[in-house]
Parts: sequence; C-alpha cells; structure tokens
Amino acid sequence: MAGARFKYRHLGRSSSHRQALLRNLVTSLFTHESISTTYPKAKEAQRLAEKLITLAKKNTEASKRRALSIFFTPHELLPKLFGPLRERYADRPGGYTRVLLIEPLKSDQAPSAILELVDGPKDMRFAMTARTIATTRKAGRPLSEMTERNIEKVTRYRKNGERELQDMVKMMNGVAIGGRDDAVTIPRLRDPRLSKEGDEATK
Repeated sequence: MAGARFKYRHLGRSSSHRQALLRNLVTSLFTHESISTTYPKAKEAQRLAEKLITLAKKNTEASKRRALSIFFTPHELLPKLFGPLRERYADRPGGYTRVLLIEPLKSDQAPSAILELVDGPKDMRFAMTARTIATTRKAGRPLSEMTERNIEKVTRYRKNGERELQDMVKMMNGVAIGGRDDAVTIPRLRDPRLSKEGDEATK
C-alpha cells in the first residue's frame, strides 16, 4: 500500500528464501561470533539475533523451542546460547549485536558490513579502542573525549572489561601496527557520513 510504513527489507527474495537466508546468517553469527556480509543482510540478521538473545535471557521451555526452530544446527548452538551467551548478557539491557560498515568486499561495490556479538572475543570496537589507546600513549598525547567515551562503552557491561582492555593495549604495544606482516590487522571501517557527503558533492 502506498505510504505504508517500512517494516523490513525483502532482500530481493521470496519469504521462504529470505527466512532461510537469515537463519543461515544467524547460525553463522552464533557459531563464529562475527561475520561479514552486505549491509542490508547484516541489519536484518541483527534483528533476529537480538530476538534470540532475548529468548535466551527468558530461559523457558517455550523460548528454547523457539530458538530450536531458528538455528540450522540447534544441538550445537542451544547450549552456547542458553549458557555462556545468556550469562554474558545477563546485565545488559539490550544492544547485544553491532553492525559496522566496512569497505565493499565484492567487485560490485555493494555496501558491506561486519555483524558481531558485542563483549565477545571478536569485538571489533573493543580491539579498535585498545589500538587507539596504544598509539595515543606511544605518541605521548592525552586520550581524546571520544576515546574516553568508547572506553566506557566497551567496558561497561563486559566482565573484567577494564583489565581485559589493558591486557589488549599491552598486546597492541608489542606489535608494530601497520608495519609488519604479522601485525594485528583490523578491517577498514567506512563512515556513512563520508559517503553522504560524497554523494552530495557529485550532485
């Protein structure tokens, strides 16, 4: 209907194909805790992943049956979802996943993104904050206000967050960032504001 409220992205697929795609993405996300895909797919998979963690926090038989119907490998992932992940997010009121825009991964230049579980071993913002702290301290400069805010964000609900952050900063100090083949590499993120400014400049 014309003027109807946008509810979800169809992703150019039938309903059954779309559901199968999202189930596959979410299964991969909870298996590896971080996946790369196109931005629209990441945003739609994020909605389903958030619902699954909410089900895990309820921890009822009904929520377990619902999660069982979503995962492609439920017997492998249900113990993880209702065990370590439920405990990880017990005190977090929401925002269990994060979508980060990155440079296009394919030749068609489709917008790409990383979808990850926050406060996990592959938390990209946690690693980037640690790298920023390491490079700033090495240069002898004080931490910026934005870095201070990021420190508060990545450690607020993370168990032993401040200690783990300092450990990662020490690890970052032990590598020459961007200077050796064995250095820790972090995907280059894309600021959506820059793309908008570029589009306006070309008009």
